[in-house]
Amino acid sequence: MILLEHVPLLLIAIPLLTAFATPVLGKVNSFLRNFWIITALISTELMGIWLGHDVLKNGIRVYTLGAKLPGLTSPVGFPIRIILEVDAMNAFIAMIVISIALISFIYCMRFMEWSRNLDKFYTLLLLLLTGMMGLTLTGDFFNMFVFFEIVSISSAGLIAFYVHRGEALEAAFKYMVISSIGALMVLFAVGLLYAQYNLLNMAAIADSIQNSFVDKVVVALLLSAFLLKAGSVPVHMWKPDVYGEAPVPVVVLLITSSLVSLFILFRITFTVFGLIIDTALLGWILAVLGILSIFLGVTMALIQSNLKRLIGYSAIAEIGYVLLGLGSGLIGFPSLSEFGVKAISGGIFHIMNDALDLSLLFLVVGTIIHITGKRDMNQLGGLARHQPSLALLFLIGMSAISGLPPFNGFASKLMIYESVYRFNPFLTIVGVLGSIVMLAIFVKVFVVTFLGIPRRKDIKEVPESMLAMMGILALFIIVIGLFPNLFVDNLITPACQALIHPEKYVEAVL
Repeated sequence: MILLEHVPLLLIAIPLLTAFATPVLGKVNSFLRNFWIITALISTELMGIWLGHDVLKNGIRVYTLGAKLPGLTSPVGFPIRIILEVDAMNAFIAMIVISIALISFIYCMRFMEWSRNLDKFYTLLLLLLTGMMGLTLTGDFFNMFVFFEIVSISSAGLIAFYVHRGEALEAAFKYMVISSIGALMVLFAVGLLYAQYNLLNMAAIADSIQNSFVDKVVVALLLSAFLLKAGSVPVHMWKPDVYGEAPVPVVVLLITSSLVSLFILFRITFTVFGLIIDTALLGWILAVLGILSIFLGVTMALIQSNLKRLIGYSAIAEIGYVLLGLGSGLIGFPSLSEFGVKAISGGIFHIMNDALDLSLLFLVVGTIIHITGKRDMNQLGGLARHQPSLALLFLIGMSAISGLPPFNGFASKLMIYESVYRFNPFLTIVGVLGSIVMLAIFVKVFVVTFLGIPRRKDIKEVPESMLAMMGILALFIIVIGLFPNLFVDNLITPACQALIHPEKYVEAVL
């Protein structure tokens, strides 16, 4: 179908055009503005699912901007235009991004209804979605840099949205400085690649790679930039501050952007440079950084009373599990054993589970702040008597993120534990201990916040739309936990195969 050919571009173009139209429609009518945004997001969601189904059924889809035929990528023997590439991995990440964005926006409509600047807020929200979709689907390095910048600038504006709070402005400034450093690393790496190969397309560079000193410098720069963006140790310092001060719907999208950065790490290490760099050394570096992230995340979460900062440190630990799976898989690449493939699959699976689990926990905490005005758990108590549904949702989220069966976090962490144990039992032991400590932390939060004697009587009712969005996340968490093989066989395994066979990516583009 003609429309299906253009879906890769539409996944980026629709949020971008909606962002520019939002302020205009907001001047006319707020209901019209909201209806327009929801319609655009639902349309994007449906097209993303359609594209994902097509990719899983028919293989990689390539879109060339400016070509008479969208599939014409190399009219003069090598790629000269902007190319979007969609394989099973891209499609998987794209569906996660769009789904979380739709849930965040619907949650936003009641959570942010007090604000007079919603036109600007929604515009930035849509630009952030545009940047994430561009990072996910782009097939060349320069546009990766452009979308990296779009994500950074829109995120900084959203973090500073509570402009009356000095802490929010400080967090936005920290994020902007960190993002600028990362962007400079990416731009320098892109310049080095272009100077050496006269190419910017990922597939073309992967096909021409020489394993020179410059290539190693490029790998170091790109990995440093995207580890920084993901918030891994030792470049995690911005994450608790940003997550503690940004509006909760923004935090949920920032979590998603961190997971997109991890996808870029997967793409760079496997598809572009995986066949020429020392993957064993890089794998051990990432695995050690993963273990350090787990250790630091859970230990710092232990001493927090601010609920948003506490979950922010937990998010650092969860990034560690993904890096642990990725690193363990890279150690044996390209001659992967069964357990190497399982480690990579576990890391990919955990990306999806992190998006669901952390989003649910943050939305529950955002709802607590919305109905009580408090974010310090020591000032709360007995909320389960007033809001039993909120207590149940938090219980589901904390069980999932701690890796308890039968929730989704258990399925992905078990895959990581089983496979990593074959490489190094010590890494698995640290990972298991991290999950145990995380469970202890959230049990304490649940007891202090939801049980005991109520400390506040002026508690508002939870808006139904906010409750519905949290319920959808909880439902997915339970369904994935009960039927993990259904998702692994149909989504995770194809995504993993797309990564560990870079020659198919190169062949599709060239």
